[in-house]
Amino acid sequence: MRVAVAGGTGLVGSHVVGGLSKRGHVPVVLARARGVDLLTGTGLAEALEGVEAVIDVSNIVTTGRRASVGFFETATTNLLARARDAGVRHHVVLSIVGVDRVRFGYYEGKLRQERLALDGAVPATVLRATQFHEFAGQLLDRVPGPVAFLPRQLIRPVAAAEVAAELVTTALAEPRGLADELAGPEKHQLVDLARKVSARHGRRRPIIGVRLPGEGGRAMATGGLLPGTGARYGTQTFDEWLADERLGGVRA
Repeated sequence: MRVAVAGGTGLVGSHVVGGLSKRGHVPVVLARARGVDLLTGTGLAEALEGVEAVIDVSNIVTTGRRASVGFFETATTNLLARARDAGVRHHVVLSIVGVDRVRFGYYEGKLRQERLALDGAVPATVLRATQFHEFAGQLLDRVPGPVAFLPRQLIRPVAAAEVAAELVTTALAEPRGLADELAGPEKHQLVDLARKVSARHGRRRPIIGVRLPGEGGRAMATGGLLPGTGARYGTQTFDEWLADERLGGVRA
C-alpha cells in the first residue's frame, strides 16, 4: 500500500516512514524538501497519485493562535481536497491530548485541524497523544539566556516511536473518527524532566518552572494535559529514553 506522510522528515514522521517500510508498505513523504508544499498545494496532487491513506504529522513551531490556526487550516484544507480527488480512503491526523480542554494559542490550530479532518470528505481518524519524551529538551533549546523559564505542566510523556507505530496501525485499519488517547506510562512535571535532560548532558543552567497566565496556564499545571478515561499507555519511560546512548545530540 502507498501511504503518504505529511511531515515525514520530522521527529514522528521519520519513525512513521520507517515503520511503514518495515511492514512492507510504500511511504510517500510530503515535505517541501521533497517538492511538496502543504500551504500552497504545490506538488500535492502528483504525490498523492495511487495513495490509499494519508498520515498527517505536519507541524509549525509557534505559540500564537493566529499562526497556528492559519497553518493547520490551510494545510489541512489543501491536503483533504487533494486526497479526495486522488481517491484516498483514510486520512489520519496526529493531535494532542487535552487540546479540547486547555485554552492555548497553538492548541486552537490543532483543534481546527481535528474538526476539518473529522468533517471532511475523506474518512478520518484523529489520534490524540501526550507530549513526546523529546519535548523538554526541545523547549530548552528554544529558551535563550542563562536561566531557562519553562511552563509548569503536568504530563505523561510518551515515546515518539510508539506513537508512530500506532499511527501506522491506524492508517492500515478502517477509519474510526476520534480514537482512544495514547499516553506515556508515568506522570511528571515538565520542569523536572528538563532538569534531567540538562544534567544528562552536563549542563548547569538553572531551570525554573512558571505557571502560564490565565485559564490555559492553570489547566496545564493541574492536569489538563493528562489523558482521560479509556486511554491507552505506552511502555517506554522517560528515564529509559534518556538513558539511550543515541540521544547524545540533544542539547539543553
